[in-house]
Amino acid sequence: MCYSAQVWADYEKYVRHYGANIDIRTFHDLYVRKRQGDKLKTPKAMDVAFKAGEIADLVREIHGAEVAGLEQELFKQKKRLADAERTLQTKVTKKAENDQRIAGNKIEQIKERLTNLKRTDDQPRDSRIYPGMYAPVMVWEDGGRVIKPMRYQCRPAGKPEFYDRKFPGTYNARRDSLEGFWKPLFSHSHAVMIADRFYENVETPEGNAVLEFAPRSGEPMLIACLWSRWSAGNDELLSFAAITDDPEPEVAAAGHDRTIINIKPEHVDAWLNPKAGELEALYAIFDDKQHPYYEHRKAA
Repeated sequence: MCYSAQVWADYEKYVRHYGANIDIRTFHDLYVRKRQGDKLKTPKAMDVAFKAGEIADLVREIHGAEVAGLEQELFKQKKRLADAERTLQTKVTKKAENDQRIAGNKIEQIKERLTNLKRTDDQPRDSRIYPGMYAPVMVWEDGGRVIKPMRYQCRPAGKPEFYDRKFPGTYNARRDSLEGFWKPLFSHSHAVMIADRFYENVETPEGNAVLEFAPRSGEPMLIACLWSRWSAGNDELLSFAAITDDPEPEVAAAGHDRTIINIKPEHVDAWLNPKAGELEALYAIFDDKQHPYYEHRKAA
């Protein structure tokens, strides 16, 4: 399963390279909800892609509030650490030892998060997504390609909210389940996520390892996806899943049993705008997918 990917989180790249339009309203609504306190996870690269305007103002407010909250928590943990160390100078207790250990760990984590929020340089990790995070994806709407922000874990329309917990793996859709589990979306609601690399958990003699896979050619991957618009009352969720297939030989040799479906550029519109029920044409797109050699290394 593709549990993580370094995606094109800057929506402007989709616009420049694929002539897509931006669904500004949906991006705006996403950041309004985030500013109001919804626990929505977005990659930093997508946040800072907005250089000016109302969304950029929202992002600055969100980051500012997060910095203020982290600084308050940092002060709290520093006091906890100092109190524990004073206690340990006179008497060793389990509570003081635990407080010292936990506060020390939290202080380092908070400092790292603050540094990440405040820095202005671009780093690859800024565009890495995990299940539950939002990313820009390309869909077909009103006769053309459109960029929308969606959550990387699909909740099909009509399903209850607990569906996410019952089926936590719905950030991926297996090719062999498209006419079963994913039937309501397959041949109806398609998207493309563009990524430079993907990450997989594999078992090694030393235990679990995370491997980073990237095309040797350096070309971006056009990942076939399914998406859904879920709503209940005033709540709305756009979400998607990446489609996976049998592994490429080099991926299998590295220890993983699935690979994302990397479609060819000439098939993008046919994939995004499918004719309902014409499954043979869609499977033909899969069978004619790109086969770059996926080099791998242990992820940092």
